[in-house]
Amino acid sequence: MADDLDRTDLKILRLLQRDGRLGNAEIARRVNASQATCYRRIQRLFEDGYIGRVTALVDPQKLDRGTLVLVGVVLDRSTPESFSAFEDAVAGLPFILDCHLVAGDFDYFLKIRARDIADFKRLHGEELIALPGVRQTRTFFVMKEVVDNAPLEI
Repeated sequence: MADDLDRTDLKILRLLQRDGRLGNAEIARRVNASQATCYRRIQRLFEDGYIGRVTALVDPQKLDRGTLVLVGVVLDRSTPESFSAFEDAVAGLPFILDCHLVAGDFDYFLKIRARDIADFKRLHGEELIALPGVRQTRTFFVMKEVVDNAPLEI
């Protein structure tokens, strides 16, 4: 699929990854294309699924969500039905930023933001262990975020 992209498309993707607020005129100037051409290319990148959405990265510290927690989850059964029930339930929880089905010692890894350890303890006791099929969780409190939300190398 990436073979469908030329240098200009790749440059547009790089620019938007670094700054999603760039306007069409500025992108066109930087890729040396007309505004109309640039607009069509960006629309095509959306339509073809290369760009899923444009969002802002909000500082969690400013919103009192400075504690980052990774949680490994083991389900009691490894069936499509148990995976589906867990995934449906997780999708409805706003404090879960990411949920990944993984290979290895865990079935899933969750990325969670909380106010502090006490807030996470409450979330864990009231919400996480009540999720369908959860047999075990293992919690990892992040001490330092070294790389987070890095742009893809294009």
